[in-house]
Amino acid sequence: MTEVIDLGVEGSKFTIDPYPVYEKLRARGPVHKVRTPDGQEVWLIVGHQEAREALMDARLSKKPLPILLGEEPGAGSFSNMLQSDPPRHTRLRKLVVREFTGRRIEALRPGIERVTGELLDAMLAAPDHRADLVKALAFPLPITVIFQLLGVPTEDVDTFHAWSTELMTPTSPMAEALTAQKVATYLVKLAEDKRVNPGDDLLSALVGMTDGDDRLSNDELLGMCFLLLIAGHETTINLISNGVRALLDNPAQMAALRADPSLLDNAVEEMLRFDGAVETATDRITTEPVEIGGVVIPRHAYVLVGLNAANRDPERFDAPAEFDIRRDPRGHLAFGHGIHYCMGAPLARMEAQIAIRALLERCPNLELDADPAELPWVSGMLIRGVRRLPVRWAPGD
Repeated sequence: MTEVIDLGVEGSKFTIDPYPVYEKLRARGPVHKVRTPDGQEVWLIVGHQEAREALMDARLSKKPLPILLGEEPGAGSFSNMLQSDPPRHTRLRKLVVREFTGRRIEALRPGIERVTGELLDAMLAAPDHRADLVKALAFPLPITVIFQLLGVPTEDVDTFHAWSTELMTPTSPMAEALTAQKVATYLVKLAEDKRVNPGDDLLSALVGMTDGDDRLSNDELLGMCFLLLIAGHETTINLISNGVRALLDNPAQMAALRADPSLLDNAVEEMLRFDGAVETATDRITTEPVEIGGVVIPRHAYVLVGLNAANRDPERFDAPAEFDIRRDPRGHLAFGHGIHYCMGAPLARMEAQIAIRALLERCPNLELDADPAELPWVSGMLIRGVRRLPVRWAPGD
């Protein structure tokens, strides 16, 4: 019988710092059957080469297991590209990528710079020279950007943040289902409004999109909006906060980046490699027995590809536990790999580069304002990040 390794035995220690556990697992092999902290038994891939191969293996399906078993989707359900395989995935991505263009993303740059400046103005006005960086910058910037991209009313920002938090880290199955229904109801109304009054935004383009006789169905449109709104901002929140936290924990690296801003693009890639915003890729399910790293994973088994674990593999990166903005971080898997590579990667990179550059320029004496051991972490193994990041700066910064 295959040994099941319980990742939850160390409680919150694993959530705060899973990397020692990943290192121990990797020393025993690249693939293991584990019990996640929430009690699910899955096959976890922790080796870089094996993770890269798994992300490209068509035998690891993204379809939910009931669909693989032949069940019909429930009434009112909707899926997205992350829950699809070719040829459906190919079709959906082709339809959407035509509108999610580099030109549209680059056009957001002035707005991102303006919003970043406004957020930092407000943060630096704090009389006690203290702030929660997540609340002040890392959260409001990406959600404002994705709302502008899609044409969503900005007054709904706080509501969507509460919904996305529940969906990314559910408090219970019932709460998750109720929240998903609220999001679906909201998106249906929003799409109807865009049909009647289209604007120069991505959602209006998606609503009216056609490719010959092909177009997104209502459920596909809902799934796409859900993916862009929830995943499109939640991961960038943690890219910014994880990146700043890495700099705060490594003052020499922060000083080097301040001294040479040309290192910024590479520094962001190292932030992605070192402690990425997505700890594991979303579930995959084997459609037949699959051998990975010398281990045979049975049919219809759940597989988690450990993106952050793979990015700390010493077989791929020298001294992977060290944060080094001058290293060559190319080949990291923070945005995935293969056909499911994150479509929003260029936007996330741009937001992180703009936010971190502005923060370093305007806060030359930025410091962590909390015991690192007491930072509150996002639960679960999907998203990697802190819920709050208290910082302080010297008067006159």
